[in-house]
Amino acid sequence: MTVTDTTPAASPEAGTVEIERTGEHQDIAVLTLRRERKLNALSTHMESALLDALRGPQVRTSRAVVVTGVPRAFSAGADTGELREMTPEAIADYYRSSGAVYEAFAALPQPTVAALSGYCLGGGLELALAADIRVADPDTVFGLPEVGIGILPSSGGVTRLVREVGPARTRDLVLRGRRFGAREAYAWGLVGEIAEGGTVREKAMEIAAELAGQPRLAVSVAKQVITAATDAPREAALLLEQLAYAALNRTG
Repeated sequence: MTVTDTTPAASPEAGTVEIERTGEHQDIAVLTLRRERKLNALSTHMESALLDALRGPQVRTSRAVVVTGVPRAFSAGADTGELREMTPEAIADYYRSSGAVYEAFAALPQPTVAALSGYCLGGGLELALAADIRVADPDTVFGLPEVGIGILPSSGGVTRLVREVGPARTRDLVLRGRRFGAREAYAWGLVGEIAEGGTVREKAMEIAAELAGQPRLAVSVAKQVITAATDAPREAALLLEQLAYAALNRTG
């Protein structure tokens, strides 16, 4: 059984976020971005709808979360036209409101899987980088084109990319704004699996089902320890592992 809900759009062009609860025990929340005529460009309305979904009961009570798009595009990027006329004060307010969705997604206690196909550019790639695990169609096109239009990735893209692939490759990808494919993304570790034959959603669901079947608290704590260990000194990271183990012991 699948339970589906769709956020209302401010206009036919604004886009929606479809929310499903599915899986053997209805324990997987699937969030589908839908703004096909704009290649799923992330308007502030869509960001707000996604943020509401992440904070809503269908996601909060799930054991794993999948975010996906449409075959032509996971997302071709943020709708930068909306932000161009904003003052610095308005931009700061944006990061506190709908622009907070990227960090909210990254901070979910549940494991998250991004199912990527078509274009995964700009803000779309930043959203994908905030997921725990990424699965891509072999024809997915990645890139961060922001510098070419006079801005830069600013929703965690630079920060997460540096941690994933290092500063040298990040400079190459961000400063040149060049596009790259799924095979390169897999070789660099940005993508965990490539799903052949148009099966990216199915593969993401398979992984989500596996994660949902793991002990919930152990998965959540391990996810937090991995995130913290990325920046912590070695001694602090080791201590964090040991304290987390002690806290989890006998909970499984």
